[in-house]
Amino acid sequence: MMWNVSIPPPLPVVDGVGPTRLRLPGSGPCASATVGDYVARRFAHLDPREVRRRFADGGFVDDDGVPVPHHAPLTAHRCVWYRRELPDEAPLPFREEILHADDDLVVVDKPHFLPTTPSGRFLRETALVRLRVRLGNPHLTPIHRLDRPTAGLVLFSARPTTRGAYQSMFEQRAVRKVYEAVSALPPGWDPAAPVLAGHPLPHVHRSRIVSRRGELRVRTDRSGAPNAETTITLLGSGVSAAGRPVLHTLLRPRTGRQHQLRVHLAVLGAGILGDRRYPELLPDAPDDHALPLQLLARSLEFTDPLSGRARRFVTRRTLAEAPVRRGRAG
Repeated sequence: MMWNVSIPPPLPVVDGVGPTRLRLPGSGPCASATVGDYVARRFAHLDPREVRRRFADGGFVDDDGVPVPHHAPLTAHRCVWYRRELPDEAPLPFREEILHADDDLVVVDKPHFLPTTPSGRFLRETALVRLRVRLGNPHLTPIHRLDRPTAGLVLFSARPTTRGAYQSMFEQRAVRKVYEAVSALPPGWDPAAPVLAGHPLPHVHRSRIVSRRGELRVRTDRSGAPNAETTITLLGSGVSAAGRPVLHTLLRPRTGRQHQLRVHLAVLGAGILGDRRYPELLPDAPDDHALPLQLLARSLEFTDPLSGRARRFVTRRTLAEAPVRRGRAG
């Protein structure tokens, strides 16, 4: 069987950090500009002289690794590659745990607050870069991702030749994913008759989730056909160690839309504890290490596409706000 093998970037991985690709617009109001002008507008926080210096030093290259000059017409290239520079990145005091590693697959138990891949203000302090350095493998690549606030299992491909085999499992929905979440106990909760927003548990929740570039939250579109499905099962209710009345649920997503589990529980009146985006978008603030998002990627099961063996991985992490005293609360 043959799998698609991704084309390697034109710049090598250095200290675990790979190059970044910037797509260039081939049409529209910016198309008459130069590549350098476009890059300067995209990175307006940089001094234009710094942008010119990086172009002069060959810091932006095309798909073949050839340096792109600052004055190159924007329409002459589909994209440019460059290295991000983030010298003042603060270390994160949370460590990932490797649960499994072989020639093809690495399974990691990711802590809350650690990004899976470089993004925004995080570059070296990400699971991907840390693991590349730790394992000495510049080819390591995530097969799927977890949001930065979410803890639990993430699979990484260890080599390009077999990466497509594992990626196809997710594309074909052949991976059985299980999460758990802790929410504030909904008003009027009756453990003898568990109901969320009028739906008895267990409940299969379906909706249409859409995302727009530049927006921090996804939206639910009631006019279109559902594209997101989650089965929600009750694990219990009670009081957490911190004294919070809480609801503990098991989540089995059939699809993998952005923020799907967070949106579905919020819509049902059981927004996840520690969530600063759903149901309400709260002001930006430093991470609250005392109350991380109470969402955990608990287990992954699949038939290995290389060996045909059944594989199951389970997190060693727990949710701090899970009920320690069960029964009626609130």
